[in-house]
Amino acid sequence: MSSVEPEIHQSFAQSEVTRLSARRAYEQAWAQFAGEQTPEQFCHNWLVIQSHVVGGVADGVVILLKPATGAFTPVAFLAESSAERSLLANVTERALREGRGVVAPRSVPGESAPRYQLAYPVRIDGRVQGVVGLDIDPRPEPRVQAAIRELQWGSGWLELLLRRHVDPRQSERQRLKVALDLVAALLEHSQFQESASAFATQLASQLGCDRVSLGVLEGKRVRLRAVSHSAQFDARANLMRAVERAMEEALDQEASIVSPPIEERAVVARAHEELLRESGAGSAATFPFAHAGRLVGAVTLERAAGHRFDPTTLEVCAAVASIAGPIVELKRAHDAGLPAHFGQATRGLWQKLAGPGHAALKLSTAGAALLALVLAFASGPFRVAANATLEGAVQRAITAPISGYVKEASLRAGDTVKEGQPIGSFDDRDLRLERMKLVSQREQYARQSRDALARHERAQAEIVASQIAQAEAQLALVEEQLVRMRLVAPFDGVIVSGDLSQNLGSPVEKGQVLFEVAPLEGYRVALLVDERDIAYVTSGQRGQLTVTSMPGERFAFTVNKVTPVNTAKEGRNFFRVEAKLDDAAKARLRPGMEGVGKIEIDERKYVWIWTRGLIDWLRLWLWSWTP
Repeated sequence: MSSVEPEIHQSFAQSEVTRLSARRAYEQAWAQFAGEQTPEQFCHNWLVIQSHVVGGVADGVVILLKPATGAFTPVAFLAESSAERSLLANVTERALREGRGVVAPRSVPGESAPRYQLAYPVRIDGRVQGVVGLDIDPRPEPRVQAAIRELQWGSGWLELLLRRHVDPRQSERQRLKVALDLVAALLEHSQFQESASAFATQLASQLGCDRVSLGVLEGKRVRLRAVSHSAQFDARANLMRAVERAMEEALDQEASIVSPPIEERAVVARAHEELLRESGAGSAATFPFAHAGRLVGAVTLERAAGHRFDPTTLEVCAAVASIAGPIVELKRAHDAGLPAHFGQATRGLWQKLAGPGHAALKLSTAGAALLALVLAFASGPFRVAANATLEGAVQRAITAPISGYVKEASLRAGDTVKEGQPIGSFDDRDLRLERMKLVSQREQYARQSRDALARHERAQAEIVASQIAQAEAQLALVEEQLVRMRLVAPFDGVIVSGDLSQNLGSPVEKGQVLFEVAPLEGYRVALLVDERDIAYVTSGQRGQLTVTSMPGERFAFTVNKVTPVNTAKEGRNFFRVEAKLDDAAKARLRPGMEGVGKIEIDERKYVWIWTRGLIDWLRLWLWSWTP
């Protein structure tokens, strides 16, 4: 027995057991400990004082965490020995495991009312560092609850003892570890609902709370998303509604709220008081979540009756709330659907447009809105664009007259020619030899004819006359072929295709196209109009042509024919439309030139011109799906 224990017994024997007398005894024991006592002696004296405060205590134990070993070890007992100490050990182990106060009734043979074993954890910065257990006599339920409250009140001196032996840096590290563990629980899962449930459960376990609720701000109301130790909950229940109102109360004031308060603050806590009445909890605290300068949600913590929040726990909660806010918003945004993302982006844009700053965005938005109004009400020329090719009104093909070899090719595509001007020629040596042969045969037949006439052989003379006619016909054919060996221009114009300069001496087949000649006047424009635009095109419409070689000039034309035949090209259908160029445009153009032609239809609104393709596609798509 320590030197102060008899004084403690005498003090309580001479006066009524009150908190005032207990406090004086605690202060006396603390002063003795500060001078010469060991922590074990202080815990034993504390246990004696606490047994007098509670009254009817048969046995008690104080168990503290030893930093050196990291294990919980008994440091003080009220009685030297007890037969029921194993049962008291079970209660203290349960309090250590669950991190909350425990009341366990115990039936005793021969006694009508049960005895009670009490255990209450001792916390430092939200972490359990010890536990106190008491074995008390039978008593009514209200006095049991009073005993728990006295035990909670008296455990503050043990906390003071532990804090004296805790390195401040170690305490900061523990608080940091608690905060990091809670953030890790929030980041562990990919889905927001799972992350929120794990975070609330971990927060309740770390800080010794009966219930932790997490809610997010949706519009102007808070929606409860997770409750600790509950995979499912009814958000419409009265208790859950009370939790949401408590969160909204903290968010409306943009401040954390603790009820009952541990310090005087100018905040309204009516919703928290209602929550305490509804749930029967001993204390409640709400901490808002913020992200990018705006509130996004809140977390509400509740402790059992007789348990209140200490300043250290509230500091940890505030630190966790400040870190968890951006993570909660990120997780929630990740799980949100496309409409929610669109709505959030729209709200963010409106806040920038309606709020201060962002001058460049406001000017660009105003310009875009003005442009949209102009396009919606202004009209302009509606024109159909199509790829165009310039063709001659008449185009003559020069083909190979016989199967032979190219002898000469003086001109090629792009050269201007006059009517009758040589363009190329074929090797005619075989024909010349054939002509000499036929001339010789004709002379031979002529001598035979004269001899037959001299001998008055009329039959023979007629036969020879037929042979002479045959030879002359063959000779005339060869002569005609010799004339065709020279390729000449059929009229004044330009060679639009063909080049034999690289094929001299090469064989060609009879009928093979060697050159194409078009006249210098009488052009026409061939336009390939997309089938989606052909309905707007009719004969007589005006248009303009721009060729690739002269992109800065425009040549006027008039549509004179819309053919009903389509052409497939690059996976799309086109219709051929022919147009006639104005006389003033023909001087500088040449057949074969390509470019883009635009046919002027009429005046339409700009918004219709630019959206007609999409609208037509939607009409066709809807029609295809309409039953």
